Amino acid sequence: MNFRRTLLAACAAAATLGFAPLTTSAQNIVMKAADVHPAGYPTVVAVENMGKKLDAATSGRIKFQMFPGSVLGGEKEMIEQTQFGAIQLLRTSLGPIGPVVPEVNVFNMPFVFRNIAHMRAVIDGPIGQELLDKVSASPARMVALAWMDGGSRSLYTKKPVRSPADLKGQKIRMMGNPLFVDTMNAMGGNGIAMGYGEVFTAIQTGVIDGAENNPPSLYTANHFKAGAKYFTQTNHLIIPEILVMSKVTFDKLSPADQALVKKTAREAQLEQRTLWDKAVADYTTKLKAEGVEFIEMDSKPFFDATAPVRAKYGANFADLMKRIEAVK
Repeated sequence: MNFRRTLLAACAAAATLGFAPLTTSAQNIVMKAADVHPAGYPTVVAVENMGKKLDAATSGRIKFQMFPGSVLGGEKEMIEQTQFGAIQLLRTSLGPIGPVVPEVNVFNMPFVFRNIAHMRAVIDGPIGQELLDKVSASPARMVALAWMDGGSRSLYTKKPVRSPADLKGQKIRMMGNPLFVDTMNAMGGNGIAMGYGEVFTAIQTGVIDGAENNPPSLYTANHFKAGAKYFTQTNHLIIPEILVMSKVTFDKLSPADQALVKKTAREAQLEQRTLWDKAVADYTTKLKAEGVEFIEMDSKPFFDATAPVRAKYGANFADLMKRIEAVK
């Protein structure tokens, strides 16, 4: 069966890389925490601080060893290692979780959240906990501990965009998911699925006219230097990320340690958003200093234009979407 083959391959890869499963002794546990984001990124710092709290609270009995910057593989590979217990703690996007727990796909919908504050109210409340519980109860073999902010995605282009009409004929890079491509098409542009690493050259050479992401990504990827000098704050996608622990690992912990892990994870969720807000503010200032124009506009025309996308992809989540909309 493919599962057994995948399991053996993942374990062999972990052994080859020198990353044994869980390091334990009679007294101590050393957990491997992983992230595709680089050292210093808000999610990485928040998880590192979570590890420091666990270290202090257990007098050194539980420690984290952080592996940022995709050193243990891409998200798909790291999820597999987490399922098998070769990685103990992982911050991941929702994309790879969706096939196992379809309900989390509701967060991928355009304009499902009114703004960042609305998104945070949802993930901090009953709906957020319900979806964490669904992941934990699913066959994914992971325990969902907390949510992380992934930012608000807006347009950045070579020409200013203030309405759907301004997007006509513009080719805009989107993440490789039909939902996101359809979202851009509905907003008035021509959605182009493309790898993130190709975007700089594609903007520079005119293969695409722009992309969409958040200010930290626009700055750190230097896409503004390729010609994307207009940042239109559509906020069309606000997609939280998730912090999970291997169920293999979690089940080995005592009830007291399990409770402590959940408590410190929740604290990491709140700390990460403070770090994220600061990063967005800092990079926005840097982008403006580089000549990027930030355009504020009425997003309602874009919201109205994407109604068919929500209807198409949200049909199975209609009740959940109504509950999300009702959160104040």
